Amino acid sequence: MSGATRARPADRDLHAEATRIVAELKRAVAAGETHWFLARMEAVREWPLPEEESSRRSYRYLIGGEAFDWLLLAERLCDEIADLIPEEERDALLFHGLLPEEVDENDVERLLGAKHRAHLNFVYGVRVEEALQLAVAEEVHKERFASRIWENGHGDDEDFQRLYGASREELLAEFRRSRVQRPSAEGKTPRPAHPKVLKGRAEDNGRPQQENGGTAEGEISLAELTEFTYWLFRRRVNGSEPARVASDTRKGLRQLQQLEARRRGAQT
Repeated sequence: MSGATRARPADRDLHAEATRIVAELKRAVAAGETHWFLARMEAVREWPLPEEESSRRSYRYLIGGEAFDWLLLAERLCDEIADLIPEEERDALLFHGLLPEEVDENDVERLLGAKHRAHLNFVYGVRVEEALQLAVAEEVHKERFASRIWENGHGDDEDFQRLYGASREELLAEFRRSRVQRPSAEGKTPRPAHPKVLKGRAEDNGRPQQENGGTAEGEISLAELTEFTYWLFRRRVNGSEPARVASDTRKGLRQLQQLEARRRGAQT
C-alpha cells in the first residue's frame, strides 16, 4: 500500500473509499509486500468512516467526535484478512493488546499519523476512566468490608457518587437524554445496539461481560457503554478542580498499569 494519502474530493463517497482501502489491504497482505500489521495500520490511518454497520454488527470508531478506538477498527479489518494472517498474532493483538514481535510499540504514534491524538483521547477518556472507576470501586469494597457495612446491595453506586456526584442510573439517564436530539455521524438518531451488556463488571479494565439478547433500561450495549464512559470522563473533568483531575488521573493510570502487569504475568 502507498504511504501517501490520496487527495479526495469534498463530496467523496466515504463507503466507497472504505471499500477501496479494504481491497488494497487484502491485496498488499496477500502479495506479501509488507508485514500484515503495518499494512493494516496504514488502512487504519486512511480509514474515513467514524462508524458503520458491517456483517450485521455496528461499529463506532470515533467516540464523542474526538476519541478514536483504533483496536475496534483493527478488529474489523482483521476480519477482512483473517485467512491471510497468523491466528496467534491476531488474537494476541485483539485480546491482549500485544503487538507482533517485528513491531516496536514506539512506532504506534507514527503508524496512526494524525489519528494518534484522538487515540490518546480514547486512552485517557475510556481506558483510564474505566480503570479509575475500578480503583474507586475497590476502595469502596475495602472500606465496607473492613466496617462490615453493606446497605442491602446499594453500595454499588458509591463509587459513582464519589467520582461523579450521582448514581449510575441517574448518570445513564442524563447521558441518554443528552443523546436524544444529537444525530450520529451518519445523520441517524442513536439507538440501542446489540449485543447487550449486563450491569456487572469484568476484572479486565472494568469491562462488563457481554450476553446475547435485547436491551432494557438498566442494561447497556458495549458500544453505548464506551460512549457513556467517555461522556463521564468529560463531565468529571469539566466539573472538577484541576488538582482533583490530576489526582484521579494518576489513580486511574496506576490501576491500569496494575491490570496490565497482572494480565502479562498471567500469560508467562
